Amino acid sequence: MQKLLKNEKLINILIPVLAASLGLLAGAIIMLFTGYNPIEGYSALFEGMFGRPKAIGEVVRAMTPLILAGLAVAFAFKTGLFNIGVEGQLLVGWLAAVWVGSAFTLPSVIHVPLAILAAAVAGGFWGLIPGFLKARFKVHEVIVTIMMNYVALHTTAALIKNYLYAGNERSQQINESASLTSSFLASITENSRLHYGIIVALLAAFIMWFILEKTSKGYELRAVGFNQHASQYAGMNVSRNIIMSMTISGAFAGVAGAMEGLGTFQSMTVMSAFTGTGFDGIAVALLGANHAIGVIFAAALFGGLKTAAPQMNFNANVPSELVQIVIALIIFFVASSYLIRWIITRLSKEGK
Repeated sequence: MQKLLKNEKLINILIPVLAASLGLLAGAIIMLFTGYNPIEGYSALFEGMFGRPKAIGEVVRAMTPLILAGLAVAFAFKTGLFNIGVEGQLLVGWLAAVWVGSAFTLPSVIHVPLAILAAAVAGGFWGLIPGFLKARFKVHEVIVTIMMNYVALHTTAALIKNYLYAGNERSQQINESASLTSSFLASITENSRLHYGIIVALLAAFIMWFILEKTSKGYELRAVGFNQHASQYAGMNVSRNIIMSMTISGAFAGVAGAMEGLGTFQSMTVMSAFTGTGFDGIAVALLGANHAIGVIFAAALFGGLKTAAPQMNFNANVPSELVQIVIALIIFFVASSYLIRWIITRLSKEGK
């Protein structure tokens, strides 16, 4: 047991697991103190996640853009940057995918990859701007990406209204040849909105892992993230790596938008507020310890909590807003990883 607790990799796995468990436990305590039954509440929640094939399909659908948003945040963080602009990059990627999907009629084998590529390019460009400002003028990426979220929100709305508007506050529908929907996946999940985007998301997770862990460029990007001065002394081009990192991060976020535009909604609504998916990506990356596999599991948890939250209200009369409190508590415990690490260390010493 002592050897296991001293294993750094195992501790890095235990911390998010314990954080999620403590978040759920704290949520149960809150239910008790506010007069609700936590057993009934969580039973309804898990029933809403896994009780029926449709529920499972909706969880997987919801986790698809969350995986990509989490990868976007995790990739930037792994390279020493904090990308708060995933929401904006997601929106411009969504619009680019919908435009390509509606403006052209091509064979699906060409149309779908082209629309996803357009989303990646748009999101990457939106990430390149703060990356360039950071590299060239030392402007902090957090400030720029936050501001660019609002630029993206209102720019996409204006472009839809003036160029892609099809009434009812929506853009034109994409052509069927660009759609990620699947009648097969819908049929096996009781007509859920599950689509082929989950394959894209899992492939993106593999790409992130491969770039960072198996390529020399990935090593260089991580080295710059660890110590820019040492990397520069070693002959690495720090500015170029900062720009590249933010561009790749933005590309992941743009593809997250494509999953919504080509998969779930088949169009884009004129947004008056943020979707929240990009910001949820921050929580997903934190809970997933900024690792590709961890992001997948964290996205599954958050996707399940969000899609099943209404069931707590319908079946157990527990306010669905309580799920937001549980999510906040999970993030709090992840942020308190130092305390969890200290507890694990104490346990290992007592086990001698």
